[in-house]
Amino acid sequence: MKSFLFTLLTLISLSATAQNELNPTHYSRNSLEPALEPFYHGVASGDPLPDAVIIWTRITLNETDPVDVNWRMATDTLFTTIVASGTTTTDSTTDWTIKVDVTGLASDAWYYYDFEYNEDHSLIGRTRTAPVGGVDHLRFGVVSCQSYENGYYHAYRDMVNRNDMDCILHLGDYIYEYATGGLGASIQDRLEEPATEIIQLSDYRTRYSHYKLDPDLRDAHQQYPFICVWDDHETANNSFTDGAENHTEGAEGLWADRKVNGMRANAEWLPVRLPDPNDISKRYRDFEFGNLAHISMLDTRLYDRDEPGVGAEEDRSLLGYEQRHWLYDNLSNQSAQWKLLGQQVMVAPLTFFGIPVNNDQWDGYPAERDSLYAHVVDNSIDNMVVLTGDIHTSWANDLPGDNYDSNTGAGSVGVEYVVTSISTLSSPVPIPGGIIGAVNPHIKYADLSQKGYLVLDLTATAAQSDWYYVSDISVPGFTSDWGAGWLTNDGDNHLSEASNPAVAGVYPPLAPLFTPDNVGIDEAGQEPVIVSAYPNPFTDRFVVQFNLFEAENVRIQLTDISGKVILEKDFGTERSGLHYLEIAVPEVAPGLYVFSLLAGEYVVNRRLSKLK
Repeated sequence: MKSFLFTLLTLISLSATAQNELNPTHYSRNSLEPALEPFYHGVASGDPLPDAVIIWTRITLNETDPVDVNWRMATDTLFTTIVASGTTTTDSTTDWTIKVDVTGLASDAWYYYDFEYNEDHSLIGRTRTAPVGGVDHLRFGVVSCQSYENGYYHAYRDMVNRNDMDCILHLGDYIYEYATGGLGASIQDRLEEPATEIIQLSDYRTRYSHYKLDPDLRDAHQQYPFICVWDDHETANNSFTDGAENHTEGAEGLWADRKVNGMRANAEWLPVRLPDPNDISKRYRDFEFGNLAHISMLDTRLYDRDEPGVGAEEDRSLLGYEQRHWLYDNLSNQSAQWKLLGQQVMVAPLTFFGIPVNNDQWDGYPAERDSLYAHVVDNSIDNMVVLTGDIHTSWANDLPGDNYDSNTGAGSVGVEYVVTSISTLSSPVPIPGGIIGAVNPHIKYADLSQKGYLVLDLTATAAQSDWYYVSDISVPGFTSDWGAGWLTNDGDNHLSEASNPAVAGVYPPLAPLFTPDNVGIDEAGQEPVIVSAYPNPFTDRFVVQFNLFEAENVRIQLTDISGKVILEKDFGTERSGLHYLEIAVPEVAPGLYVFSLLAGEYVVNRRLSKLK
């Protein structure tokens, strides 16, 4: 394995008979930016309402006590006009993440915000609230599927550079649960952490921490509010309510426990507003953007989905009763012109000689799809636009109802825009690309290889989707191009090809992007940082994630409350960057311990406790 940073992923056994060797393996990894101390993961915002928005950060300190963090929101980057401010507390129960629901804001307004601890300030974030009343124009970025090890996040960098969107809709697969190499990638500098498949809460937290240190993703969160919903890989591949294709009960524990672990970490690390704070499994929710757009963000994975291919088709549920009728009420009762559905798996049929290609999609739940179509037709609902991710490829589809005519679009109940992946490898489609449209005439556009994002442009006359593709995601540099554009005119409910990309309006200045001198804190002092120590309390092992700002001689110690050294190891000189050390200590007694990282002249400690 190649690297310029390294990972320590080892097991220390303290059995009476032997102690395993610690052999560090060198990987390429993210690294903390010292000038961002202690808010290394940047800032984020999300779930905008007309009078409120969530702001988020994560504080990283070499201590375990709860801390108070100040926040403020203003109309300018100099904070001369502060409209809201306060103090909030965080601790290990939320993995030191911070979420504030800032209320009392003006509608349709851009704001700037930051966090402060002990006179150290975070990056300045930029966010906005939703409009009310008459709205002429909206633009949403739409993204999905960002396997860290499959490639660089060029799409996010391109979205920041263009500065012409109101909000980013993330349709899921924010992280992937696989072990390093689980998706077959071999890109230098981009490997999953932890290196094993993630199952426990500590694993999911570490994976989010690792992803969110990516500078392109960090900068996109800094500049735009996100509306996020999960897909399957936030827990495990091809998940449903009671299990997943990539989960083996027994060998990997109870699915119910793993699902809760993934859900909890997702709620901690993303700027989402839970519809029910007492139910982290309920993630479907809706947003209004004046009279122009209503967005229903669906959960077609975890909330109430039956296992694909099991039971009679007419009984198989993708949404579940409660969510289905919530959606139908939204479609029927909302007066907004465009009814947007943000969801995970493709709605339009995809068949080869009449046989569904992928039963994980709505093709595996035909009665559910028939019910949706019938509700739209029976209630004369126009302008339903489905936004879909999941399959790492791009598609523009009519949604064919009864008596659909592919030549005129008559009989289409709405349209579907499927976004490709940010970086995840393209899924194979067992139909030759040249005949997809011939055997599925409602599919008007398909690209099976390129990576990027789409921009959904809404006006009173049309809803246009523009696919933007980036060049080689396996190398740091990139270019981007408009790949295709398709639109549906007001009341048409079917697709027409666009001759040009939609034209953006004027957007406010970006918040200052990161440079070491623009954060307002002192870069001096290169004390190593323990980013996390999970779990705490631990039972028989724990994982330490730490960062060296320069090459240092590294030693570790674990001592009990009396100061007795339980284990120690000298690794010699190790390179700068993030490091991961898994330590198994099954034989030590329950009680309080201190983990010490000794790097050069520095000693950094973290208090831990061991359960029975």
